Amino acid sequence: MRYLIVLLMLAAAPVAAPAQKKPVVPEGASTAGPYTPGIQAGNFLFVAGQVGRNKDGKYPEAFEDEVKQTLENVKAVLDKAGYTFADAVSVQVHLADISLFERMNKVYMTYFPEPRPARTTVGGVKLVGPARIEITVTCWKK
Repeated sequence: MRYLIVLLMLAAAPVAAPAQKKPVVPEGASTAGPYTPGIQAGNFLFVAGQVGRNKDGKYPEAFEDEVKQTLENVKAVLDKAGYTFADAVSVQVHLADISLFERMNKVYMTYFPEPRPARTTVGGVKLVGPARIEITVTCWKK
């Protein structure tokens, strides 16, 4: 039996192609540094940390609007690659002030359907420019 399993694994090995790394850049996207908004590798999509800057380079005054813009920026990368928030398996949220957690969470829950992805949230971090939130997402789908 062990011999049969090894034989089947060896026979399938040439069929498995290495995952290719493909950049994902939404239309009109600009970055504030040397990175790509998203990278697709096999069935995974890695979305770089997004902040609430709009296409004009401005940040909303209201924190909830900044969270929404941040998630809309994530959505632009997801859309470009053919993924949705339902495909998210892991999320990292960085908050400049952890006291904003509950306000962030109310907006966050309107974007990610059940079952929600695993998530890490940290606060008290200095983010780029005036950003009060940055969100990184990892997605997977068959």
